[in-house]
Amino acid sequence: MAKKPPTPTSAKAPAKDKKSSKSGAKTSTAAVGATHKMIAENRKARHRFEILDSIECGLMLRGSEVKSLRDGKCSLDEAYGRVSSGELWLIQCDIPEYKPATLWNHEPTRPRKMLLHRREFLRLSGKASERGLTLVPLKLYFNDRGVAKCVIGLCKGLKVHDKREVMKAKEAKRDIDRAMKRK
Repeated sequence: MAKKPPTPTSAKAPAKDKKSSKSGAKTSTAAVGATHKMIAENRKARHRFEILDSIECGLMLRGSEVKSLRDGKCSLDEAYGRVSSGELWLIQCDIPEYKPATLWNHEPTRPRKMLLHRREFLRLSGKASERGLTLVPLKLYFNDRGVAKCVIGLCKGLKVHDKREVMKAKEAKRDIDRAMKRK
């Protein structure tokens, strides 16, 4: 077979704008992460701790746990993260039993393995081993692909006087906003 002669560059069709194409719109940064379904949020963590760093992790779950999470049943109030034997574990996260699973149900507060890339794990575990720092789950949600994800934060506990200062600052800001509205 004979080779086709190369076409001149001026004869090529104009390139499509990525923003106008369908595939370009799906991968825009505004659409990524905007469709996740929140399961649970640890609101007390923002009050009790100063969050220094956070990272998104996957979770190893059983089928009945996923079904229970899809029903929106989960509590992160007493949960924390622990580094043990080169792995990161979510401890004391309460996912209640899924009633229709009967025989194949799970333990509600069993330790669950968290999934991270090795370099993320090494960075996080190195910081977590420092004195006074702890790993606290902040959010649990399903991403746009339907995969359960947990945002875990590297936190430092706040003292009572720190909490009081934060409350005073919030109250002062609220008073300023009220005064500005009246004018």
